[in-house]
Amino acid sequence: MSMTHHKIQDCAILTMDNLENFEAYDHLLAQPLLALGWQMHMVSWHDKSVNWNDYAAVIIRSPWDYQDDAAEFLKVLTDIEQSSAHLENSLLTVEWNIDKKYLRELVSLDVNIVKTLWRKNLTPQQLDQYFTELNVDQLVIKPRISANADNTFWLTKENHQTFYPQLAQAFSASEFLVQPFMKNVIDEGEFSLFYFNGHYSHAILKTPKDDDFRVQEEHGGRLRSITPEASLTKHAEQALKAIKTQIGMPLYARVDFVRCEQGFALMEAELIEPSLYFNMDEQSATRFANAFVHRMQALTL
Repeated sequence: MSMTHHKIQDCAILTMDNLENFEAYDHLLAQPLLALGWQMHMVSWHDKSVNWNDYAAVIIRSPWDYQDDAAEFLKVLTDIEQSSAHLENSLLTVEWNIDKKYLRELVSLDVNIVKTLWRKNLTPQQLDQYFTELNVDQLVIKPRISANADNTFWLTKENHQTFYPQLAQAFSASEFLVQPFMKNVIDEGEFSLFYFNGHYSHAILKTPKDDDFRVQEEHGGRLRSITPEASLTKHAEQALKAIKTQIGMPLYARVDFVRCEQGFALMEAELIEPSLYFNMDEQSATRFANAFVHRMQALTL
């Protein structure tokens, strides 16, 4: 029986110049992709010498410094989309997801999110009012456009005025959102569910280290694999369905939830460069590779 040998195709994994201070798991994709006829190449989004036409596809994975120059990052993605390479997730997806107002669109499609005030141009008087409006002692303020917990402030009724100079610098001339501080993020943790091409892959629970609220590994967060309970899965699938309605189904999506009175509330839908924690589930990289190849084949049909 003769085997037909297909030409190996080249795929760029979009990353940054230096991942030294980050926990990245892109390398776990190499074998599963190769087994399906794809050679992966790590390419920094800062690399000006690269010709995107050399790749059949570009997958955004770990450009974790993009928020330092989001405009330049979007310009690079535009160059990729204008080349012959196929970009995942798409530029449309990134542009939609980079601005937290996407959460408002999901709410209009019946997705339960953490209670949110949408505000702009911060003043000290307003700061006091947020606690009253949300009826809480602790709250979180974050930029409408952000990543990686930069400029995310955890404030209490007691300490918030001391943060005011920093807050003013961040938000006096920009749009931001205010949310109750979800104590469950500390008590129980944040649930992340991973979907590839709309299909569930795996889930983890991320708990911050003591006296912190940031669950990212780089900030000392602790991770464990979980099997999501039925209610959580239902919330996650509702979010995926709403995302699909707005922008089509992305190749990869990570949806982050916290437990609340109504069951679960979506904190973020991460569609740009979420860590997909392939290290936490040994089949996950293979599932991702299969989902990617499936999409690439669908393009040529």
